[in-house]
Amino acid sequence: MTTAAPHEHPIRILPDDIDFMGHVNNSRYLNWVQDAVVSHWRRFAPADEVAAKLWVALKHEITYRKPAFIDDQVIATVMLEKVEGARAFYETLIKRGEEVLAEVRSSWCCIDVNTRRPVRLAADLIARFMQRMEEVGDRA
Repeated sequence: MTTAAPHEHPIRILPDDIDFMGHVNNSRYLNWVQDAVVSHWRRFAPADEVAAKLWVALKHEITYRKPAFIDDQVIATVMLEKVEGARAFYETLIKRGEEVLAEVRSSWCCIDVNTRRPVRLAADLIARFMQRMEEVGDRA
């Protein structure tokens, strides 16, 4: 069985992220997910693929669990669930330590940087993002 290699993306909370209630505004989570997914792509894809392809969000479903605050140490853990043609489906957990702040399921479309048209990912490229389930368990 294969699964995607998880990718951890640190999040820096800025003063502008804080809303009138004194915690991170919910809209900032969308930016965090986008930054984390793009960071995941750049980590595993070869430079020529990073230069040739862009990602656009198609859908986000966010379940907010707890608020985040200015001094929190927050990590977004991105997991690629599957790739179908030009679409990629991700799950992202945003956590402060062991506390889950938000769970995000999102779908993305890969587009060609020049034509701005959807483009399928080659099997060998997708394989760079996947690993054997046992390898994931070994690192846990």
